[in-house]
Amino acid sequence: MPVKKAKDLRGMNPKELAAHIRELRKELFDLRLKNGTGSLVNNQQLRLVRKEIARAMTVQGEGASVPAQQD
Repeated sequence: MPVKKAKDLRGMNPKELAAHIRELRKELFDLRLKNGTGSLVNNQQLRLVRKEIARAMTVQGEGASVPAQQD
């Protein structure tokens, strides 16, 4: 899965963002299982997926904290 930038994540609606985070967490779980069994070749993937989860959760939190604009 290619790494998404925060700019790309901000363009997603909240449901898409939540689904993306769910997919990343599943991928992280799979990578941890592979790492535990010793079949993971590139352990750098663990770090990259964790960072992308954090990036996505930060963007998700920004959306929750932005107050609705009132005119």
